[in-house]
Amino acid sequence: MSKGAKKLGVRLGNWLTADEARRLWQSPGTKTLKGKRDTAILATLLGCGLRRRELAELTLDHLQRREDHWAIVDLVGKGGHIRTVPLPDWDKQTLDDWLLAAGIVDGRVFRCVCRAGKTWGEGMTERVVWHVVNEYAAKINLARLAPHDLRRSCACLCRLAGGESEQVPLLLGHVSVQSTEKYLGCQQRLRAAVNDRIGIEP
Repeated sequence: MSKGAKKLGVRLGNWLTADEARRLWQSPGTKTLKGKRDTAILATLLGCGLRRRELAELTLDHLQRREDHWAIVDLVGKGGHIRTVPLPDWDKQTLDDWLLAAGIVDGRVFRCVCRAGKTWGEGMTERVVWHVVNEYAAKINLARLAPHDLRRSCACLCRLAGGESEQVPLLLGHVSVQSTEKYLGCQQRLRAAVNDRIGIEP
């Protein structure tokens, strides 16, 4: 896990490597209903870069096919900004597994799971999202991990995988490019640095 460079008065947060991110979202296992739910929660935070409020308020109506691709459509984010978020196939599978097992056919995607292993209520709070992230971060020895760190990790991993720079702000729903740049603080490489080969070398 990489830690952001310190800036006066600004905490940039943490980023996960691809291996750490994969281990995190797969750590709940899928043998129990809670495991299926928590797998889907972590996969969606990492795969789609959602804020915890956006995840907690996600409904089945948001999940639609657009241009032969699953997406989270008309998601209302910070400041009332509306965006559409591509939903990776592997993430959609975790959601389908959870929804089928929980018998959810409308309303909120994520619900509370009681100790008896059954869903209850019509949704869940942002606090549940926080607890899920912390529970499995501790399980794989990733200290001080917050839900927003998974959003940062999504942005950084998208960029490292060759994603177009203008697509990352669209994914995250950032109005300001500067906001996205903070998320990509993990991006700079010293080995094979971006300015090593720019065509003006002797």
